[in-house]
Amino acid sequence: MTFEELKPKVTDILHHDNTLRDEKLLQLCHLLKDNIDYYDWVGFYFRNGDKEELLLGPYAGEPTDHTVIPFGKGICGQVAVSNENFVVPDVTAQDNYIACSITVKSEVVVPLFVDGKNIGQIDIDSNVLDAFSELDERFLEFVNEQVAKLF
Repeated sequence: MTFEELKPKVTDILHHDNTLRDEKLLQLCHLLKDNIDYYDWVGFYFRNGDKEELLLGPYAGEPTDHTVIPFGKGICGQVAVSNENFVVPDVTAQDNYIACSITVKSEVVVPLFVDGKNIGQIDIDSNVLDAFSELDERFLEFVNEQVAKLF
């Protein structure tokens, strides 16, 4: 399924009034993982109140031990500090990478802003080397713009 075909499905999931936010986010993670063949793990991390750490939110994919990530640590922790997208074509080339699985080859993390404040991020792992393009970034920015409306 193309990104353009997925956009209305993303919007539809997030606008169900009788569904809790975390359930919407979980459905969204599954939608992306199940419909984009190189998205092998899809999840959200959110800032833990005033603490400089991220907590794992809803996700689809293999379980991870990385439920708390300090700011600055790993790709997710770096995005929490930089407030910028981070595309990693080859995770083995990153010094500050936290391995979730030996099968992961590339990663993209896009920050989630609410009222101009970085409250979290969407994190995608792929078992394919150099899987992500600018099109993925633009699509995930769209996803996060829609998710931000839930906060």
